[in-house]
Amino acid sequence: MELGLHVSDFTWPGGAPALAPTLVRMARDAEDSGFTRLSVMDHFWQIGHIGPPEHEMLEAYTALGFLAAHTKTITLNALVTGVTYREPGLLAKAITTLDVLSGGRAMLGIGAAWNADESAGLGFAFPPTAERFERLEEALQIILQMWSDDDGPYKGKHYELGRTLNSPQPLSSPRPRIMIGGSGERKTLRLVAQYADACNLFGGPDLAHKLEVLREHCARVGRDYETIEKTAIAPFELGKKGEGADKMLAQLREMHDLGITVATGSLRGVDGPELVVAYGEHVIPEISSW
Repeated sequence: MELGLHVSDFTWPGGAPALAPTLVRMARDAEDSGFTRLSVMDHFWQIGHIGPPEHEMLEAYTALGFLAAHTKTITLNALVTGVTYREPGLLAKAITTLDVLSGGRAMLGIGAAWNADESAGLGFAFPPTAERFERLEEALQIILQMWSDDDGPYKGKHYELGRTLNSPQPLSSPRPRIMIGGSGERKTLRLVAQYADACNLFGGPDLAHKLEVLREHCARVGRDYETIEKTAIAPFELGKKGEGADKMLAQLREMHDLGITVATGSLRGVDGPELVVAYGEHVIPEISSW
């Protein structure tokens, strides 16, 4: 089992001037400690269950490009990009650029978007749920076409591209992996089965059920369920000296036994950056053998 680090809280001591050096230290500590994934939120305001909207938030792909320059091996992605925030052609180009400049370490994390307040505040379109899922499916089709040998046009219900040229192509072979975030049983997990290399679910009592629903969608579309990487949000509750490691390991073991191979959690609060090394000492050595 692998552990991913999700940076969802940028409100650290020192304010904006300290953001860059703190983020670099956190990323390097994560890489050195054995984390295999490093992600940031694709939001422009802080989200409610972490802090008030006025708290610091960095734009995802600028931050990931910065992190690419300061890391060597860790996979980089947004967890996850809201499809309404960027035109699909621009998103494909952003992931491609990140992949090329990081030496093939980019992964696309994408979902149907949900933050209506943020979108209204900054002027992003936020269509009804059904349309957002239609746009998500078309965006996946466009991005896959741009990462192929086909640079022809694309015409869908919501997007029309005259030429899907993408040069240079990504370094990842055959292309960057695609993760779809969310656990909606009717639409999200069906899109995972049809288009994605990985899912991202929420750890919790319904995790086994969500995986079974995904298995059923795979059977319907003729996809081998085992070819989809199962990732999930994990509880990160560990003190600086490793307090709480046994409880966390038990929770991670339950997730692993259900088929989760990558657990991703976020370190929140002002002391979050100081806790990364503790995971390398108390958690990663245990789970890496599972």
